[in-house]
Amino acid sequence: MARIWHTKEQPPAHPEDPSAQTGNPPPGESEAAPDTPAELPKKSWWSVLRRTAAEFKDDELADRAAALTYYGVLALFPALLVLVSLLGVAGKSTTQSILDNLEKLTPGSARQIISDAVEQLQASSGTGSVLAIVGLLAALWSASGYVAAFIRSSNAVYDIPEGRPVWKVTPLRLVVTVVLMVLACASALIVVFTGGIARQVGSALGIGDTALTVWSIAKWPVLVLLVTIMIAILYWASPNAKGRGFKWVTPGSFLALLIWIAASAGFALYVANFASYNKTYGTLAGVIVFLVWLWITNLAILLGLEFDAEMARERAIVGGHPADEEPYVQPRDTRAWSDEERREMGTE
Repeated sequence: MARIWHTKEQPPAHPEDPSAQTGNPPPGESEAAPDTPAELPKKSWWSVLRRTAAEFKDDELADRAAALTYYGVLALFPALLVLVSLLGVAGKSTTQSILDNLEKLTPGSARQIISDAVEQLQASSGTGSVLAIVGLLAALWSASGYVAAFIRSSNAVYDIPEGRPVWKVTPLRLVVTVVLMVLACASALIVVFTGGIARQVGSALGIGDTALTVWSIAKWPVLVLLVTIMIAILYWASPNAKGRGFKWVTPGSFLALLIWIAASAGFALYVANFASYNKTYGTLAGVIVFLVWLWITNLAILLGLEFDAEMARERAIVGGHPADEEPYVQPRDTRAWSDEERREMGTE
């Protein structure tokens, strides 16, 4: 867990410091701190892993993952409404192709719940009316609830109060939600762009079969990269903590993706071969499997966030900061802090 610090030589001049948007160290951080994880000594990686495990428990991230699962369920169907509306421009066959590929990513029961929801949204959605536009905006606001919950969780990971005013946080959560949805649409289209569709486009562009074969293999690394970037955006935009600028891929986001893929595959195998959810929960078995899978997903994302936070701590320690103290980040904004929070953070 982190606390904010300032050196005597560099007192905070303004609640919003422009160094948060550059690659320069935040005020008060040692110039000797490594700029990249690759510059850390080998022994530092063990320290990062050890503290990540300890802080994951201390920050109660398993419980926070459960809270994110709740907000995720509330946000999922509005988000699906927006995505179905956007993908509907390409036709229902595009959406169906995406659903057909869900079996590669989700347990069977979870896949069925999402498929049923999308099909119902397709049947009830309308386009071209003011009411439909208002519905999409309302759905966007509901979907942003997950981002708002993640902002709170990320501040808990860095042990820093939210100092950004409401008029600043609210647009942030909406923008992040829109960006994530655009990337989700791009990811969905990458999954769809195969088989007959790819051959038709290839013929129109004069691309040979070899190029299409290469694309059929290369699209999966591209998809992995897009998902990693989505997680990195959440990690960068959510906490009220300064960093060294946005990174397209962070160690934590890549770790989160690897853990999620492995955990999802393992859980799907367990559900298919060993679990007895149907006997225990009856007709609710599909819902329970879906909720557990969402919880595993959020658990992986929060673990990656904790890993990035501990990476920042280790850079500060290697740069000369005392190892028994936790002042390795500074706030992006302190205007919304109460007097008590300012005293706790040592800014008064």
